[in-house]
Amino acid sequence: MYLSKEVKAEIFKKHNGDVKNTGSSEGQIALFTYRINHLTEHLKNNRKDFNTERSLVMLVGKRRSLLDYLIKTDIVRYREIIKELGIRK
Repeated sequence: MYLSKEVKAEIFKKHNGDVKNTGSSEGQIALFTYRINHLTEHLKNNRKDFNTERSLVMLVGKRRSLLDYLIKTDIVRYREIIKELGIRK
């Protein structure tokens, strides 16, 4: 499996500072970004996998809604997470 417990814990520790704080917006955005990157690589090899394509679109929508929430509540945290993950070009 591509997302083990250790990788997940490392993502949350890096972006939250705590492994157990899995509900923070930054941690969830980072996790969604990791999953989006993985699915994008999968779709490069399997162009006709439409179920994965649908899952990818749904994940991007979830991440977008979290980013919208973060931009409304704290613009500084939004800018930090965008810069750290390299989402915007």
